[in-house]
Amino acid sequence: MMHIRKVLVPLLLLTVVACSRNGGAPPPSSIGGTKPVDPATVGVLVGRVSFQGTPPEPERLRMQTDRSCLQGDTPNPVDSAVLVGAAGGLQNAFVYVKDGLDPEYSFSVPAAPAILDQKGCIYTPRVIGVMTGQPLEVVNSDETMHNVHALPMANQEFNHGQRLKGERLTKSFSVPEVMVRFKCDVHGWMAAYVGVTAHPFFAVSDAGGRFEIKGLPPGTYTVGLWHEKLGTQEQKITIGPKETQTLNYTVSAANGS
Repeated sequence: MMHIRKVLVPLLLLTVVACSRNGGAPPPSSIGGTKPVDPATVGVLVGRVSFQGTPPEPERLRMQTDRSCLQGDTPNPVDSAVLVGAAGGLQNAFVYVKDGLDPEYSFSVPAAPAILDQKGCIYTPRVIGVMTGQPLEVVNSDETMHNVHALPMANQEFNHGQRLKGERLTKSFSVPEVMVRFKCDVHGWMAAYVGVTAHPFFAVSDAGGRFEIKGLPPGTYTVGLWHEKLGTQEQKITIGPKETQTLNYTVSAANGS
C-alpha cells in the first residue's frame, strides 16, 4: 500500500500542475447539440459596413510614458478605435449570427488558438472572434512589460503580467459574450475586444469594410453588428440552400456613445 501511495501521489501532482498550466480542463472538441451541418446545403453571407458622414480625425497615441514603445523617429501610431477607408468602409466591426440557429446543430471547436499579439505596445488585431472553448493565445512581442487584463461581464476576469518578450498566455471563454474588453494596466492606450460565440458564424470587417461568413446552414437569422465606438445594429436575413446573400450596414457618429 505504501508503495502504491508513493507512485500515485507524484502522478496526481503532475496532473494538477498540467491542468493549472493549461487553464483547467482541456477544451471541448465540439459544442451545441448532436446534429451536424450538411455541407452540401450551406450558404455564404457577404456584406460591407459603411460609415456615413465625415469620419472623426484619428488622434495620435501618447506613448511617451514608455520609451520602449516608440519606434525610433517615426510618428506615434494613431488611435485605431474608428478606422474608415477612403471609400467609406468601416474596419473592425464584429458581425455575427445572433439568433436563429437550430440549437441541435453541433460545431467543432478549433484546436488551434486565435492569436492576440502585443506589438509596438498595441493589441493586434484590435477586434477578434473566438468560439467558446477555443484557445486564445496572447503574445508579448515587445521588449517591455505588458499586463493582459480581460474584463468580461459573463466570463471569468483575468489579469496577468508578461514581463519578457516572447511570453505567451493561453485562455478560453466558457460562455458566449459580445464583447470582452482587453486592456493593459501598464499602457493605458492599449485596447482590444474579443467576440465569443457558440458557433463559427462571425467575421470582422476588413480595411474596406467587407466581411464574409461561410458555411451557414439554410435558415432565417438575426445578424448582429457591434462596433467599439459606433454602437450595435441587427438585421434579419434568410439564406436558402447553397445561396450567397448580401447584407450591408451603414453606421454614423450618431450611432455611437
